[in-house]
Amino acid sequence: MALGAAIAAGLYAVFAVGDRAARVVMPHGDQDIGNIYELRRLRPRAEIALRLALVIAPAEELFWRGLVQETLAERYGRTQAAAISAAMYGGAHICTGNPTLVGAATIAGAGWSGLAAAGVPMPALVASHVIWDVWIFLIRPTRTVT
Repeated sequence: MALGAAIAAGLYAVFAVGDRAARVVMPHGDQDIGNIYELRRLRPRAEIALRLALVIAPAEELFWRGLVQETLAERYGRTQAAAISAAMYGGAHICTGNPTLVGAATIAGAGWSGLAAAGVPMPALVASHVIWDVWIFLIRPTRTVT
């Protein structure tokens, strides 16, 4: 749990800086980020937190790092598998039509994929993803949300 919390804190720091950069570099970065945080209004916060913590974050780690990346590693090695699975994870977000989200997912995926390739255990990856999702989306967004 401590390792997961440390990973989540590091990733949050990356996103705190990246949020500012995205608003400058991406043509619609501010609007794209706002659109992501607008999703918080769809359901009660407690329900969103439970869905993130019990379903979404664990499922993403188990699927992308546990299944996809490990399967790719058997064929391409750990480093290439991390790069491919991070790209695939980011690419899976293309259907949102939100380029800033695609970039953010690719960066987060690269972080988790790199850590998985380095041997960080799955429970720590799951814990980090749960903590990070709930923290950045509900507790301390990178932008002011009303």
